[in-house]
Amino acid sequence: MGAQRGTDLVLRLDQTGSGSYATVAGLRARRLSFNTDAVDVTDTESAGRWRELLAGAGVKRASLSGSGIFKDAASDAAVRTIFFSGDIRSWQVVIPDFGTVSGPFQLTGLDYAGNHDGEVTYEISLESAGELTLSGA
Repeated sequence: MGAQRGTDLVLRLDQTGSGSYATVAGLRARRLSFNTDAVDVTDTESAGRWRELLAGAGVKRASLSGSGIFKDAASDAAVRTIFFSGDIRSWQVVIPDFGTVSGPFQLTGLDYAGNHDGEVTYEISLESAGELTLSGA
């Protein structure tokens, strides 16, 4: 993947569960992390007593965090509603020259801030809550 402008990464939300995604916010800084927990199967007969891991096992997860400004008041209200209700919704992260990551996420953090002479900004955190797919890679 070559160098890309940060503004090309887009966060979209399926607000109704219909499979129709809409961009909800302008993200100035963002991070998407994929992780898995390793399953250690080392025993006394492991070669040289080196750790051995079980392939294909473990719990996969993804975390998304970002900050910026909301697209409009409706987007802000939709995200706030999801946070306070604790709902799990389908989100998409569009990453140029990589693909689109789609699936259920829970909104785990929503912070607001602002300077007296500037716009209100937010920080958002999402944690995967089910199987994610990668398309268009």
